[in-house]
Amino acid sequence: MQYRRLPIEIESPENYGYGNIDCNLSESSFTDQRLADLGIDLSTLLLCYNDHKGKPALREIIAAEANVIAEDALITPGAAAALFIVSTSLLEKGDHILVAKTNYATNIETPRTIGAELSYFKLDFDKNFEPDLQQLENSITPQTKLVSLTYPHNPTGAMIDAETLKKIVEIIERKQTFLLLDETYRDMNFGEDVPVAAGLSEKIISISSMSKSYGLPGIRIGWLICKNKQLMETFLAAKEQIFITNSVVDEEIACQYLVRKQELFTPVKTTIFNNFLIVKSFMRQQNLLEWVEPKGGCVCFPRIKKAIEVDTERFHKTLLEKYSTYVGRGGWFEEGNRYMRIGYSWDKTEKLEKGLSNILKAIEESRIWVKAG
Repeated sequence: MQYRRLPIEIESPENYGYGNIDCNLSESSFTDQRLADLGIDLSTLLLCYNDHKGKPALREIIAAEANVIAEDALITPGAAAALFIVSTSLLEKGDHILVAKTNYATNIETPRTIGAELSYFKLDFDKNFEPDLQQLENSITPQTKLVSLTYPHNPTGAMIDAETLKKIVEIIERKQTFLLLDETYRDMNFGEDVPVAAGLSEKIISISSMSKSYGLPGIRIGWLICKNKQLMETFLAAKEQIFITNSVVDEEIACQYLVRKQELFTPVKTTIFNNFLIVKSFMRQQNLLEWVEPKGGCVCFPRIKKAIEVDTERFHKTLLEKYSTYVGRGGWFEEGNRYMRIGYSWDKTEKLEKGLSNILKAIEESRIWVKAG
């Protein structure tokens, strides 16, 4: 496999240096948490090899929410590892995969690196990033091994309801393929709860993690859920070949957090929603950006209005170097740089407000004015 580094990783804020950023709006998760603030005790933890499938108590918690059994859940070192395991287990060179686009880069790059044939299921800004289910069905061919979707969606914050999910599951079963549904932002849905997709069909693989919603990316804990026993045996074999097992420290932190999820996550969700309202108010009061209002997650994907002539390279350079404000440029997601991903719940609220103001300043300073005549 010919690996290549992705722009989203090369230009990540941790690589650029957090100390060089005043307003960090590039992050796609809730703010990082401190272990001391969570009331988690690791003093009696035995530092051993753990169950290869993951800590049983942790799998029980995850399975209960998905309406499956613990054997249907596999704990992985982050959602990225789960995505890698699924792609490398199901796809070979020349196999067909249908991937929603715009998307998180890993969902596209790993199948591409394997040599799979990629087709895109386009989510269109001008159609409110809503999925065209007829297009989805028509795009699945007899050669399609896997369909890859993400909801709530990164980077747009778009979401589907339970009825739409049901229709997607029906399409997948009718077409006899598999669906990978990245549900990492599921707990940040602003509307009614939607079932964990993997609980609805043996053709569905659900992915999630502790990183985005809970602000715990440092423990590198994710999971995949699937009711297909044969697939789960393959996924476990892949995990054992790559990792053997997870860190018992990481799994214990995740387990203790999820046991107290209601207590620990409720204020987090309140903060996320309040910050969303700040961004919503900002978007209403300005005339340089347009967006599809997110329905979940902690990110949005606005673009500079088409009527505004702007040097996008200068905009991003000015925003970062002059105003020390970082956003995820559209190129991270294989879109034009008029787009930007704004994460609104990692930095402090006052930094969010300052960063939003800086975006408008940088756009104004990067405009191209055409002289009359």
